[in-house]
Amino acid sequence: MRLDTWLWTTRQFRSRSLATAAVRGGHVRVNDQPVKASYKVVPGDLIKVREQGFDRIIEVVSLPPKRLGAPLARECYIDHSPPRPRFHGGIPMRDPGSGRPTKKERRELEELRGKEWAKHSRR
Repeated sequence: MRLDTWLWTTRQFRSRSLATAAVRGGHVRVNDQPVKASYKVVPGDLIKVREQGFDRIIEVVSLPPKRLGAPLARECYIDHSPPRPRFHGGIPMRDPGSGRPTKKERRELEELRGKEWAKHSRR
């Protein structure tokens, strides 16, 4: 099966053309080698997909005959990706469900983000 087709059928990309563009752009490697979209994928291959500055490491388990639903698509690969850090751009994120920040926490966040950001956020 072609690499771009496998990426599309296992729902790594929303369309086959997006998968092809990612492979052509050098964002996808198979077994640490740059490949073309027509590369034939076999079970056991390790695929690295560069996505939003992070590498997703996917091991091919099976080759589906057609595009599958998300639960079935997850059975076609094993995701070996390390967990993404909760920090983005040096700004810590609050844990979901922790409620509103206190006044002290808000001031600490504004100090961390900088005075320009605080000036624009109070509008």
